[in-house]
Amino acid sequence: MHTLKSFETQSTALKRMLNFNAPPLKNTTAEPVWKVLIYDRFGQDIISPLLSVKELRDMGITLHLLLHSDRDPIPDVPAIYFVMPTEENTDRICQDLRNQLYESYYLNFISAISRSKLEDIASAALAANAVNQVTKVFDQYLNFITLEDDMFILCNQNKEHISYHAINKPDIMDTDMEAIMDTIVDSLFCFFVTLGAVPIIRCPRGNAAEMVAVKLDKKLRENLRDARNSLFTGDTMGTGQFSFQRPLFVLADRNLDLATPLHHTWTYQALIHDVLDFHLNRVSVEESQGSEASPAGARPKKKNKKSYDLTGADKFWQKHKGSPFPEVAEAVQEELDTYRAQEDEVKHLKSIMGLEGEDDGAISMLSDNTAKLTSAVSSLPELLEKKRLIDLHTNVATAVLDHIKSRKLDVYFEYEEKLMSKSTLDKSLLDIISDPDAGTAEDKMRLFLIYYITSQQPPSEADLEQYKKALVDAGCGLSSLNYIKQWKAFTKMAATPANYGSSGVKPMGLFSRVMNTGSQFVMEGVKNLVLKQHNLPVTRILDNLMEIKSNPETDDYRYFDPKMLRGSESSIPRNKNPFQEAIVFVVGGGNYIEYQNLVDYTKARQGKRVLYGCSELFNAGQFMKQLSQLGQK
Repeated sequence: MHTLKSFETQSTALKRMLNFNAPPLKNTTAEPVWKVLIYDRFGQDIISPLLSVKELRDMGITLHLLLHSDRDPIPDVPAIYFVMPTEENTDRICQDLRNQLYESYYLNFISAISRSKLEDIASAALAANAVNQVTKVFDQYLNFITLEDDMFILCNQNKEHISYHAINKPDIMDTDMEAIMDTIVDSLFCFFVTLGAVPIIRCPRGNAAEMVAVKLDKKLRENLRDARNSLFTGDTMGTGQFSFQRPLFVLADRNLDLATPLHHTWTYQALIHDVLDFHLNRVSVEESQGSEASPAGARPKKKNKKSYDLTGADKFWQKHKGSPFPEVAEAVQEELDTYRAQEDEVKHLKSIMGLEGEDDGAISMLSDNTAKLTSAVSSLPELLEKKRLIDLHTNVATAVLDHIKSRKLDVYFEYEEKLMSKSTLDKSLLDIISDPDAGTAEDKMRLFLIYYITSQQPPSEADLEQYKKALVDAGCGLSSLNYIKQWKAFTKMAATPANYGSSGVKPMGLFSRVMNTGSQFVMEGVKNLVLKQHNLPVTRILDNLMEIKSNPETDDYRYFDPKMLRGSESSIPRNKNPFQEAIVFVVGGGNYIEYQNLVDYTKARQGKRVLYGCSELFNAGQFMKQLSQLGQK
């Protein structure tokens, strides 16, 4: 049974490309062929979350350089190019050929290259007498970025071209809208070519998601028709591991739910994305410069930024990225305690044997009555890696905790959850907005917008004025509210407000492990909140369509099957069996809260596999900026 795995499939495709488009040989002792990798920013963004520098080196990549940087000739080495087929890029490749930079050229285009650009390269190769050096030209269909095994985004460069703001601008021209839709469809097409699967497509009516569905159906259909060149026939893909059942592809529109992207969150990964600088799986944290005060009148020390990669290889991260923050703090503390015990054991054993200064190699030479010590020593590299990860998460979690405490994010999270699940509120919204100690201006605005979006009845004019005054006094700009008012008036005609499920947050007792005095984390005053599983709107839509449940929310979703010869359109699903595998894609942008909600939904269902994708990934602050731009009068 094949499982839907974006990460694995895309990295396999990349490894194949880096091996001159031949499947890499398993467990061969032969040295890899040394080569250089030339990429543009798009290629860099696709490779960096998937392959580390060490993995590249293991595959024989000695140098990786940006296409548009000054590169010296290395005439005896083959070069693998991985770039977008843009005019600017093909011009530069032609220049490289003329300058005879490399021994041979393997040109890999991230997305399909047009006939005319290909001809430009051919004539440059002729002119430079380099036809034999251009060994291969490949369309890789890899124009998307995989961040997790079950999560992908379309692009990181130029993402403002396909942003929520770009799609929802009131004065957008039809031609611009077409171009945005084509960009999105090109990436989604690449995604399905890489997966080697033709999906069943479902989408709502009357929004950008529908436009994407129509274009994607057409593009898949045309490719399947052209039997000689179809990208989906049999095993040409090298993946061919698909189960018999085709995946469901649900296109959702960001406008179905504007509250979730503004929501304060409580799980580790989503919090990191919300309050720190977290980008393509790398987080940057400002190092705190010790607590010693700088002498009076001296400039404050400049803070150093430190970057960490949060990857699949990090077991702690894989286990806890979806956990509520207090649990993460406890888990880090627990790891720290275990590590300290092991570290002391090694020191202790070394000292008993009078080997403090000896290097580990010498110690392992001793006879086997020291087997116990040897096992402690052989686990040293493992211990050091463990220590690196513990330090990483201690620093990251501490940075997150600082934000939670200084901004009272637990209070925001809990209050918003109550708003979204329509529970009774224990204090007035005005009090939080007016409390100078609770959060930043942006925090207050996010909270107010969630209240405004989720309320059945909008506040009366008089109340609204009072709220506005409090918001302005707290330093908020009101342009995002202007946009949400228009949006709400518009969607009121179209649909009822999204239902956020009865979430309910339960405060637990005090933190056991983290409250004791020896802890790294001072959690006093932070609420220990745990989440009850509830489905956010996107997850609920997926559930209806995946399990073929009848529900007014999704009953009129359109249905496309690109494999059906006649594109007869219907909203009646052909198959009555629930789907085992599905991909949800949000046109207009997504976030880690929604992703985590889908992960939790899938975990509870044996044998189901769900991938989450979005046209861009933004945190609440970035989304607020887009809303404010849209609301500027």
